[in-house]
Amino acid sequence: MYFIGAGKSSLFQAICRLVGRSSVDGKILIDDIDISRITLHHLRSCLSIIPQVPVLFSGTLRYNLDPFEIYTDNECLVALELVRLKHRISAHPDGLYLPVIESGSAFSVGERQLICLARAILRQSKIVLIDEATANVDQETDRLIQSVILDKFHDRTILTIAHRLNTIAANDRILMMEQGRIANFDIPQNIFQQS
Repeated sequence: MYFIGAGKSSLFQAICRLVGRSSVDGKILIDDIDISRITLHHLRSCLSIIPQVPVLFSGTLRYNLDPFEIYTDNECLVALELVRLKHRISAHPDGLYLPVIESGSAFSVGERQLICLARAILRQSKIVLIDEATANVDQETDRLIQSVILDKFHDRTILTIAHRLNTIAANDRILMMEQGRIANFDIPQNIFQQS
């Protein structure tokens, strides 16, 4: 149940308004608000994204967690603790101010993904977009990410592009897409029975 070209990533791009309005047929409503009617900054400040390829920027670890310096150092450390990275950061003499080189190559793919997850925890957005976040990580990191998502985002709206079925098994609903159209929309049990 993994369709290339089905429209999954295009849906996320449209929600984030990464595509022009002319590329969207119809309206995207969040809480009955047409997202084309609000500022891009406001829209994106209400979303957290956990991407398939974890993105880190040149600077410090703290900057990567909180680029707008909204949260305290302690809040950043708590977020890192929730994703089991606090011990590594605390052991480094620079702590939160550990330098991050472009793309974060000093961290493993799994650690970079956990940093992106910690960033989403800090933001506390009501809508979390997860784009195959566990596709490139080992099974232990996959389990940790799934556990943290279930625990910390249980009261959020989560839209997940799934690579593995276990990633979406606990979701309330599954939307299957084919060529940009809805192929199925149902509870996981019914979807899995049809597979």
